[in-house]
Amino acid sequence: MRKLNICLISFKIPPDSMDGTAKFFRGIYEYLKKQGHNITLLTGKWNYKLQDPDIKQIDIIPRRFFWIFPFYIGVIKYLRSHKFDIIHGNNPKGALPIILANKKQFGSTIHDLGFFTRIPFEKILIRFIAKTSRFITTCSTQIKKDLVKEFPDLSPNKIFNLYSAIEEKFMPFPKKARKLKEKMGLEGPTILYIGRVSYYKGVDDIIRAYYLAKKKIPELNLIIGGLPDFRTQNQYESWKQKYKDISFVGYIPDDQIPIYYSLGEIFITYSYAFEGFGLTPIEAIACGTPVICSSIPVFKEVLQDNAIFVKPRSPKSLADAIVDLITNDKKRENLIEKARRFIQRYTWQEVGEKLEKVYQLFLKMKESD
Repeated sequence: MRKLNICLISFKIPPDSMDGTAKFFRGIYEYLKKQGHNITLLTGKWNYKLQDPDIKQIDIIPRRFFWIFPFYIGVIKYLRSHKFDIIHGNNPKGALPIILANKKQFGSTIHDLGFFTRIPFEKILIRFIAKTSRFITTCSTQIKKDLVKEFPDLSPNKIFNLYSAIEEKFMPFPKKARKLKEKMGLEGPTILYIGRVSYYKGVDDIIRAYYLAKKKIPELNLIIGGLPDFRTQNQYESWKQKYKDISFVGYIPDDQIPIYYSLGEIFITYSYAFEGFGLTPIEAIACGTPVICSSIPVFKEVLQDNAIFVKPRSPKSLADAIVDLITNDKKRENLIEKARRFIQRYTWQEVGEKLEKVYQLFLKMKESD
């Protein structure tokens, strides 16, 4: 396809956020840039100054809610003074300033509906962005179904599922993982969780399951990586004080995450709602670690039969699955060997090519208007 002038808008990207939604937009930015497109990525200036001239960081107040107005004003000014073939916003909050800049031809990515559909304003915002966008991309077929179910008057023909992808850095690092485990003073099998410590992520259930499993495997270890959000901050601090045998490692630098994945006998992700794709289990598998996860629809869609599924909000069932997999080396080896072949479909090349086709359709629609 011809080289396009594209503007991507995401209020956070890595390394300021390692959330799957932020990583997705950074990933498509890198892909499109490699294809020779003229890419501008508008994002907030949070904690890191990025050395990429094509990433325009807008000065904000890096606090909850306070970032919104300076970010929106900066995006609006930029869009009004520049022309693009494609303008693509990340999440409804990333797409709203496009409309405020009076740019009517744009697309958006909606990663999930989450708890926002329970909050009137957020539901109105999602509906408004979904109806106004000329195209919508999602990261799973389940989210497309959720959008159409929640908003029956929304045309499914403008919603495109791209899935997400694994970065090339995610691979096994056995030697570095052994050194890290020794440095942390851990002996025995290790289970781990890496991700946001949010209320719906089921981290409290993982902790309960760990102590149940530990009754049968006394040498079992648990690592919890990632930072809490504002809802779970107090609970997280109380966990750190109460559970001294759990390794709460907090923020993990981006280049260290594959080593942590490689360290574990099992990776657990146990959300009970609101997931749009589930990037961390795919990353863990790429690093040679088998996965146990909750049996929510999106995980079953993305992983199919390449993980152990446990009904959510059931620490006892989760503990049983942990014990079974830890004590069965052959089962664990077979699972990871099969899963690593399966996840080869989740590459940025495949995701990027699908996105370029969406852009081509969008341009044809613009020309026919």
